[in-house]
Amino acid sequence: MPTPAHATPPHDTYSYLGPAGTFTEAALAQVAEAAGKSWRSVNNVGEALDDVVNGRSIAAMIAIENSIEGGVSATQDALATIPDLRIVGEYLVPVNFVLVARPGTTLDEVTVVNAHPVAYGQTHLWLDKHVPDHGHIPASSNVAAAASLLDLSRASGAGVANAAVAPPGITRHYDLEVLATGIGDNPNAVTRFVLVSRTTALPPRTGSDKTSIIAELPDDSAGRLLEMLEQFATRGVNMSLLESRPIGDALGRYRFIIDLDGHILDERVGDALLGLKRFSPNVVFLGSYPRADKLAIEVTERYGDSSFTAAREWLDGLLA
Repeated sequence: MPTPAHATPPHDTYSYLGPAGTFTEAALAQVAEAAGKSWRSVNNVGEALDDVVNGRSIAAMIAIENSIEGGVSATQDALATIPDLRIVGEYLVPVNFVLVARPGTTLDEVTVVNAHPVAYGQTHLWLDKHVPDHGHIPASSNVAAAASLLDLSRASGAGVANAAVAPPGITRHYDLEVLATGIGDNPNAVTRFVLVSRTTALPPRTGSDKTSIIAELPDDSAGRLLEMLEQFATRGVNMSLLESRPIGDALGRYRFIIDLDGHILDERVGDALLGLKRFSPNVVFLGSYPRADKLAIEVTERYGDSSFTAAREWLDGLLA
């Protein structure tokens, strides 16, 4: 059970989207360095990152991508606008859900379901089939949805939720009854979490790494996006994520959130970032870190470190 953030010095505290029992807490439980340290429960991504920026926490665990819903826009926008943050690790959590209610409630009595919008989006097919004509009340988190059922001030009345979509294991924290398990529409759903810190120290290369960046196009001329992508393609750097988010200063202006296979210390990745920096008016380096799936990055010989080194030595020889 997390302890209050003030129980230990800030450098021993980790922030996560709470309360206890969330998928974010499950991701933080995978961080070996966080074991035995203070865990600070917060209400949203902005608060978690604010803890890091202001020194209340050494790092924050936040969701950044879901295999069903795609990128988490609140996280992407925060990382793009809050300076000096680095991703130091990523963690995968399988996502499934249960339907819970107050003790004594049966499935056929459910009329209104409380659920986080993302969780609802991943369970609505099951709900439509088994709880037809139900209403939906959005919740701030999956655990908050379950906790709301025990709020006696809202326990009855028309339009009040009498069931909630929640993470498995929620009954360890709340006196609720599980009406159904495995209600996720996709049993293979996974959420990707990242641990964000202010450290500038790079984790060492492992051969199974990922580099995250955010970049903007210089203008909206035809072919600009292709020019940006060529910085990676011509150097054999694969992208595992490419998403756009509005910059917010004008219609049609977008920034791109990009995950690259490899480490910034890999010659091909470093060279691609140099090319990108010459091209883009704004590049944010979010970090290089080990991949959660531990899959080795396969690189053909012409894009290996030795090829870049040999080419540089050849040019140096000509200049000499």
